[in-house]
Amino acid sequence: MRFGKDAAMARLPIPPRGSLFRQYFLVLFTAVAVPLLTAGGSQAWFGYQDQRARLNDLLGAEARNAAARIAHFIDGIESQLAWMVQLPWTGTVDERRRIDALRLLRQAPAVASLRLIDGASKERLAVSRIGLNRVESGAEASADPAVAGVRAGRVWFGPVTYHRNSEPYMTVAVAGNRAAAGIAVAEINLKLILDVVAGIRIGETGLALVLDRPGRLIAHPDISLVLRGAGDRTAETLQALRAAIVAQHGRAITGPDPAGRMVVAAMAPVQGPDWSVLVHQPVAEAFGPIRAAFWRLLALLLAGTGFAAALAYWLAGRMTGPIRLLEEGAARIGAGQFDHRIAIARGDELGRLASRFNEMAREVAISQERSERIDRLKRFLAPQVAELVDRVGDDSLLDGQRVEVVVVFGDLRGFTPFSARSEPAQIMGVLSEYHAAVGVCVDRHGATLVSLAGDGVMILVNAPVACPEPALRAARMVIEMQARVQALIGVWRARGHALGFGIGLAMGPATVGRIGSDSRLDYTAIGTVTNLAARLCASAQDGQILVDGTAAEAIAGGLPLVSLGTRQLKGFDDPVAVFAAAAGRKAEVQPAPDAA
Repeated sequence: MRFGKDAAMARLPIPPRGSLFRQYFLVLFTAVAVPLLTAGGSQAWFGYQDQRARLNDLLGAEARNAAARIAHFIDGIESQLAWMVQLPWTGTVDERRRIDALRLLRQAPAVASLRLIDGASKERLAVSRIGLNRVESGAEASADPAVAGVRAGRVWFGPVTYHRNSEPYMTVAVAGNRAAAGIAVAEINLKLILDVVAGIRIGETGLALVLDRPGRLIAHPDISLVLRGAGDRTAETLQALRAAIVAQHGRAITGPDPAGRMVVAAMAPVQGPDWSVLVHQPVAEAFGPIRAAFWRLLALLLAGTGFAAALAYWLAGRMTGPIRLLEEGAARIGAGQFDHRIAIARGDELGRLASRFNEMAREVAISQERSERIDRLKRFLAPQVAELVDRVGDDSLLDGQRVEVVVVFGDLRGFTPFSARSEPAQIMGVLSEYHAAVGVCVDRHGATLVSLAGDGVMILVNAPVACPEPALRAARMVIEMQARVQALIGVWRARGHALGFGIGLAMGPATVGRIGSDSRLDYTAIGTVTNLAARLCASAQDGQILVDGTAAEAIAGGLPLVSLGTRQLKGFDDPVAVFAAAAGRKAEVQPAPDAA
């Protein structure tokens, strides 16, 4: 083994060692750069978060303030219109309503025109600042979108339009509390909204704008952008900003503005017409302090780099020998030569590093020995049992002792003639599938597979590790095992292999422990219960699971069992009570006559 490790060491390519200057420079640069980056990075990160939170609050407050002013303006108009439709209409000319309408035009300069429509959808009064007034025209208004819209809800807001491509207008309709009170339809001048957004400035270049429900730009400091219409790319970009803010539950987001600049944007809804006020500021301006802090950090890093280079040059060459020993020792340990020790008798960091290398080599050797030990145990123990034995730290669990144990034998029926006429590859394929199915069941139920000889298996439950209700656990294991193997048998028979599978299960005291020589150890059980389980297995037909009386009593109704009476088994003077456990389609067995 030593020669093999030396040969591996000789073949191991040791990469060319860089200069000590470069190594020390990297270490010292890290020592300088990490604190700077940590401090500067944390300062930049927290500064960014604080600035982002501040922008979220600032932009959000501006957007909410603008939205509140717009909503207050619209609410005032809505209240004025609602006042006009409080009383039902009569059949005569209502001079008082005309006076009230003219008074509304004086009190609400934003109202450009007003129409009053009665409950029969007839126009009764129309007053305007720029057109002719009409009294009792009786014009049919049922097809008017405002009338149709307000019928569905008490208030209706029409789309925003621009008269002569200048000032924005919107139609607002309000219905009375009763149908007989009629409807008030007003044309509203929205110039106040332009004044609101034009008066908002965030920093030097931040601004506000308003989008309607479909996403059309209806108010912007640059009126030319508004007049381009809903199909313009400006509106599409602003719609994308609004959608992103909604996806972030109203928090400020970063995205491109119509000019292609990255901006920080916040939004507030305008109640009533369902508009949105967007306020944004260019990222370059919003995060200018963070960018300045970044340049300061870069300057500090450059100064630290120069300091690290000067110090590395002074330290280079003083520790070539110890470092070479560490490098060669690490290479030997990496090649698997775990008994190698690095001899550096120093009390500084290099000495401690050599000690850690030596400790690592010892720990790796112990870990490798433990892994090999577990692999040896897993050859005859369930994986969880092997892990337990290793965790306890000694093999006392495997020493000979007298315990109550459940022994299971399984055997393939017709295997001998099958192996006599089949090719080796077919035999090994069948055994491989069979052993895999059995192994899965054994591992799942925490049993111990003590013998796997050809087509026969021997399994222990409750040894070497005790478990609750061992008989019931073993019964469930063999039922699952029989089902898995029967599924394989169906496949094998389709290939022309006449095979079957029978199981015997018995419970009783037995001597369990390791037997064998130093070069080969097995774990097994010795006693009458072992012979009984083997005889039951030999007596079982294909698909049967035969259980002795002791195990059947221990199962005690946990699983359905069928009494087969008693049978005279080889090696036993007295007849033995036999039971059968249900296992799929083969479970339907008939009680056999008393063999005694």
